[in-house]
Amino acid sequence: MQVTYDSQKRKLLSSLYHGAIFLSTALLSIGIPIAINLISEDPVVKSNAKESINFHFNVWFWATLIGVPIGILSWLTFGIGGVLFFPVVALGFLLHWGLTIWALLRCFSQPDEPVRYPFIFRLF
Repeated sequence: MQVTYDSQKRKLLSSLYHGAIFLSTALLSIGIPIAINLISEDPVVKSNAKESINFHFNVWFWATLIGVPIGILSWLTFGIGGVLFFPVVALGFLLHWGLTIWALLRCFSQPDEPVRYPFIFRLF
């Protein structure tokens, strides 16, 4: 027996996963994908949830790894260190927001295929 899934529901749930990072960078961005992943039976939606969680962990990891030293350097040099590293921070924001918007557009244009972010490590 072939099981079919609602394409519109896939669009909504998958977009909610990837767009959750716009709602909050802490609890909601990871809580929404986990909660819906637990109740959904759709394999594409589950795959998008895992990918979204992996992407959010990557954002947090790289922001901490790069942001904390830049913040400390900026504090120690009265802001000069922050100015010197502004292009690195700007590139990070562009990648973060750009990849999130790309994933949302991908969910709308190809709802029956899971989104796979480039350049990330996957924990799940």
